[in-house]
Amino acid sequence: MKKSKIFWGYAVLALVIYAVVQALITTGTIDMYYKNMLITMCINIMLAVSLHIVIGITGQFSIGHAGFLAVGAYISAIITTKLMLPFPLAIFLGALAAAVAGLIVGMPTLRLKGDYLAIATLGFAEIIRIVFLNTDYVGGAAGMQVKYLSTWTYAFVGVVLTILVIANFTNSRHGRACISIREDEIAADAMGINTTYYKVVAFAIGSFFAGLAGAIFAHNFYIIQPTTFGFLKSFDILIYVVLGGLGSLSGSVIAAIFLTVVSTYLANFPETRMIIYSLVLIFVMLYRPTGLMGTKEITHLFKFGKKGGTK
Repeated sequence: MKKSKIFWGYAVLALVIYAVVQALITTGTIDMYYKNMLITMCINIMLAVSLHIVIGITGQFSIGHAGFLAVGAYISAIITTKLMLPFPLAIFLGALAAAVAGLIVGMPTLRLKGDYLAIATLGFAEIIRIVFLNTDYVGGAAGMQVKYLSTWTYAFVGVVLTILVIANFTNSRHGRACISIREDEIAADAMGINTTYYKVVAFAIGSFFAGLAGAIFAHNFYIIQPTTFGFLKSFDILIYVVLGGLGSLSGSVIAAIFLTVVSTYLANFPETRMIIYSLVLIFVMLYRPTGLMGTKEITHLFKFGKKGGTK
């Protein structure tokens, strides 16, 4: 009963946020500049949360998330631009293609650990980028023109769906199995947990939602280019998770929102943006080595306050 009340409380809060922002967009209070920032924020939240399940929950160091973003972006763009199919179908198929790509790369590489896994996933992302770079069907190096179809509604629904699925997965017995792998893979394997299976499942789920973000990302601009999905994009996504706190879903969301706002306002000064990124990371690592939220969620703060008030 308590969990049901919490769920419906979050559902009502999400609906209120959506309705307020949608009303502001409809009335013109929020112009195209801030609307684009909100959609970009939602995309970054989806990317941060989808990588959170791989690194923060399962403890697998992947730095090839931009590859899955690219798969979702290009597949969805082909479906809407070349095949003239509906955008919702393109989003789903783009996400599904990214999940399949996650399975393909996850099965052989997730037997690796640490630096070896990071190098393998980075190599995969670069292979994907080079393939699109040399494919004339999608414009090659010049890029691919895409219809502008992304809206606040699509972006917000994508965020809610991503958080809902990954939060429920984390709180399930499958999520606890993934956490046990993060804490001690050898002990988890000794207890009978199929470590490779759970790592691949988490990787596929993360890839699916990265592809979903890629579909919305592609249709939020009029052109997509392979250079957009380079290894620096993977590091940007990694920064969201590390800054928020490895193991904290709400920390990833907070970090994605914060860095999106900073990045948007410093878009005309890319050198300054990277300096600020570096300073923020150094500051966090010095004073909060586990990130802004560590492994805790924002709901833990309210529980702490409630407990303190009863004393």
